[in-house]
Amino acid sequence: MVLKVFFPSCCSSAESGILIGHWISEQNSAVILAVVHFPFIPVQVKQYLSEVQRVTKVSVSVLGSWSNSKQEKEESLSEFLEDLGTIFSHKPWIQISKEGDSKFWSCSTLQKHSNNPKEEEIILVYYDQRKVMLSHLHPPLAAATSTDHKANDASQLSAVFDTVAKSKILFMTDRYDDGPIKLTHWQSDGVEASIIVELMKQASVPACMLLTFLLSLISGICRSRALKFWPLSFLWSKLSTCEQLGHRLQHLQVISSNKKAQNQTQLMRKANIFVSLLIDVALGILLMSWLYRKNRIGHLADTLIPVADHIAEELQDLLQWLMGVPAGLKMNRALDQVLGRFFLYHIHLWISYIHLMSPFIEMILWYVGLSACLGLTVALCILSDIIALLTFHIYCFYVYGARLYCLKIYGLSSLWRLFRGKKWNVLRQRVDSCSYDLDQLFIGTLLFTILLFLLPTTALYYLVFTLLRLLVVIVQGLIHLLVDLIDSLPLYSIILRLCRSYRLAAGVKFRVLEQQDGKPLRLLMQINPLSYGSVIRTYRLPTYSCYPKDSWTSLCKKLFLGELIYPWKHKGEKQD
Repeated sequence: MVLKVFFPSCCSSAESGILIGHWISEQNSAVILAVVHFPFIPVQVKQYLSEVQRVTKVSVSVLGSWSNSKQEKEESLSEFLEDLGTIFSHKPWIQISKEGDSKFWSCSTLQKHSNNPKEEEIILVYYDQRKVMLSHLHPPLAAATSTDHKANDASQLSAVFDTVAKSKILFMTDRYDDGPIKLTHWQSDGVEASIIVELMKQASVPACMLLTFLLSLISGICRSRALKFWPLSFLWSKLSTCEQLGHRLQHLQVISSNKKAQNQTQLMRKANIFVSLLIDVALGILLMSWLYRKNRIGHLADTLIPVADHIAEELQDLLQWLMGVPAGLKMNRALDQVLGRFFLYHIHLWISYIHLMSPFIEMILWYVGLSACLGLTVALCILSDIIALLTFHIYCFYVYGARLYCLKIYGLSSLWRLFRGKKWNVLRQRVDSCSYDLDQLFIGTLLFTILLFLLPTTALYYLVFTLLRLLVVIVQGLIHLLVDLIDSLPLYSIILRLCRSYRLAAGVKFRVLEQQDGKPLRLLMQINPLSYGSVIRTYRLPTYSCYPKDSWTSLCKKLFLGELIYPWKHKGEKQD
C-alpha cells in the first residue's frame, strides 16, 4: 500500500529532531505538523502532545524522525533516531533524512519489533502550512452528480485540511520561547499586530452591546401595534425605502450579535454583510457630499418643475392626438371624447398639485439628500419612490385603462359563451351547458355588438398607457436591480478571492518536483482557488425583494387580458 507523507515546506531547513503530526489510518497517510529539535526530554514531549490533543481534539503523536545533516551522515545519529522508535511507539515509524545539498531525500519506514526499516512505496507531498491552515476547502457544487471516486478524493483532502486547521494552537508557540521544547513550524511574525487585533476585539464588545440594545429598541418600535394600522402598514409595504431600511436593520442585528459564528459559512456571511454595509455607507456619503457641493440640490429643484411641466405637456399632446384620428384609425367619437377629457382633467389636477408643492420641493430634496448617509441603496430606493410619486398620474391612467379594457374583454368572453349555449360555473370553476330564452339572446347580442365596436377605442388608450407604465416600471426595475446587486454581492469574498485566493479553495493540484528510482516521489501540493462565479453563487447574500415567477407567456397573457402587473413586487405584497 502506498504511504503518503504530507510534509510542511517550512520545515525543510529545520534542524534534526522528531516529527509530530496526525496519522490518518483510513488513508495510510501522515500529516506532519512540526519538528521537535534536539535536545528534549521524552516525558515533556508526551505531556506537551497530550495537552495539544486535549485542546485541539486532534490525535497528535510522534510519527518519526527527521535528519538534516549538511555533512556526511553519522552512524551514531542514525542509530539514535532508530532507537527513538522504541520510546515513541508508533507504527509505522517514519524516517526522513536530507543529506547535504542533495535534491533527493531518503524516506523509509520502520515497523515495530523489526531491526531493519521496511521499504515500501512512499509519496512525499510538500504543502504550504500557512495556506492550508487559513484556507477553507469547499465541496464541489455538483456534489450530487459527482462520482464516488471524486467524493472519496474530496474527503481525503478534507481530512488533511481539517487536521492542519484544528492544530492552530500548535503554531502559536514562538521560536524564541524559553520553553523546554523547541519547535519548527509556520508561525506569524506579526505579534504586535495580533495584540492590536485582540485589543480591538475587546473594545468592540461594549460597542456591539450598545448597538444591539439600540437595534432591539428600534425593532420593537417597528413591531408595535401603532404601526400596524392601515395607513402606516400600507405605506410600509408599498414604499421600497421602508423595505430597504428594514433589510439593513436585519443586517445590523446580524453583525452586532454577540453569538459566535458556528462555521465558516456563517463567518463569511457576517463578513460579507459588514463589508457591504461599509461600502454602501461610504458610497452614500460620497453621493451626499456631491449633492451638497456647489448648490446642486437647488439646481435639481429648479430643474424638476420644468421637467414635470414638459412631461405634462407631452401627455396633453398625446391625448389630443388620441382624441383625433390617431394613425388614420376611425374611433368611436363619443367614447373617445369622454376618455380624452377625463384624462386631460387628471393632468390638469396633477399640474396644479406640482405647482402647489413647488415652494417646498427644494426643502424636501435637502432633507432627502441627508438620507444618503444611511447608504447608497437607501438613496436609490428613495429615488425609486420619488419616481413613483411623480408618475402617479401615469399609473392612474394605466389602472383606468386596464380596468375598462379588462371589463370589456371579460364581458365579450361571457357573451360569446352565451351564443354557444354555455355559461361559466362559478362553484365548480368550469364551463357548463345552459339554455337561454329569446329575450336573453337578443339582449346578449345587443351588448356584444356594443362592446365589440367600443373595444378598439378602449384598446388604443389601454395600449398607450400600458407602454408608458412599462417605461416607468423598467426605470424602477433598473434601480431595484442596482440595489439588489449592492445588497447581495459578496464583496468580502470577492476581495478575499482577489487578494488571498488560497483562502477559498476549490481543490488542489500536484506538481512533480523530483522522481528517481529508489527515492520517494516528491510532489508539491498547490491550492486551486474557487472561480469568481462559484464565489458569488456560494456566498451571495439574500435580498428582500423577489422577482416575478411568471413566465413570458403568463406576462403576455396578463397584458392581453388587461390584468394589472406588478413586476417588482416585494415579499408579502399581495397582487390585486
